[in-house]
Amino acid sequence: MLPLAGFTVGVTAARRREELGALLERRGARVVYAPAIRIVPLDDDAELLAATRACVEQPLDIAVATTGIGFRGWMEAADGWGLGEPLLDRLGAATLLARGPKARGAIRAAGLTDHWSPPSESSAEVLEHLLAQDLSGQRVAVQLHGEALPDFTDALTAAGAEVVIVPVYRWVPPQDVAPLSRLVEAIVTRQVDCVVFTSAPAVVSLLRLAASAGFTAEVEAAFRGPVVPACVGPVTAARLERLGVATVQPARSRLGALVREIVAELPARCRTLRVAGHTIQVRGHAVVVDGIARELAPGPMAVMTELARRPGVVVPRAELLAVLPGGGSDEHAVEMAVTRLRGAVGARVVQTVVKRGYRLAYEPEAAGAVKYGGPT
Repeated sequence: MLPLAGFTVGVTAARRREELGALLERRGARVVYAPAIRIVPLDDDAELLAATRACVEQPLDIAVATTGIGFRGWMEAADGWGLGEPLLDRLGAATLLARGPKARGAIRAAGLTDHWSPPSESSAEVLEHLLAQDLSGQRVAVQLHGEALPDFTDALTAAGAEVVIVPVYRWVPPQDVAPLSRLVEAIVTRQVDCVVFTSAPAVVSLLRLAASAGFTAEVEAAFRGPVVPACVGPVTAARLERLGVATVQPARSRLGALVREIVAELPARCRTLRVAGHTIQVRGHAVVVDGIARELAPGPMAVMTELARRPGVVVPRAELLAVLPGGGSDEHAVEMAVTRLRGAVGARVVQTVVKRGYRLAYEPEAAGAVKYGGPT
């Protein structure tokens, strides 16, 4: 069985979303695409043009490249505006700092020499390095990628530097917000197991849309509960972490590493039970029976989730009716959902307790070697 079978993952990325989605789908996930941002074309970006001219018109003492794609995009845009050569001259005379290996590679590809880079690939460490020197009167260019870094740039200004902010690849909300609105609803109703963020602006965009729909508290509660927010790195996760939301992050900010963290995290959150002689694990939209994922419709899945939440306990029909999508009008809807559930996972898995309700045929005496995440 593929490791993410039975899980639904929301992808908010605007760039490389197909690559990320393919990585998740190859591991069995059902992927929901909901771009949270779109990129302002460089050729049309008046702010980037103004910042580039500011870098060319006066000498720079220090320049900071935060991302490889951002630095390359800046060089390409400058070439298109006829400012490529003078910009390279200014940067070549400055002390160049690279936040990570991709930024360092972009600097070298432009024919320039980088002077320092932090082992952690952290903007905080770059800032610490800069503040350790006298910045009074120094002219510092900071190449951004998609989101402002006010803590970073304000600290440089407070230290006496003249800061030139270079906003490469500015991100704005998507033109069509319908997919993102549907993802917000899926988060609120717990119809998605994980939401992947590859940029800080995507986090901000989703939270703003949730706020405009009146779902701020519900989305934050979901992220603190069953819905896993997975972020490519600490910069992306910062907004959620400030809200007290724990995130899943890879040790290295790479898509492959992020997917591996999701593969490790989601199955480990699912409880594995011994029921009617079977090993059962309840996932987002499927039940894994003896290692085979069996997808269920929302109604039977809701019933199974509720029964598994209290294994062996009789759950009244009224309580099962309350968890059915759309509520349901009478207890006949529960009976239909249970019938379909038995057809998918086995008739003996769900027991009827006359005049009381239903329960799983839980075998606690066999559960000693079973824990969250699977049998030991």
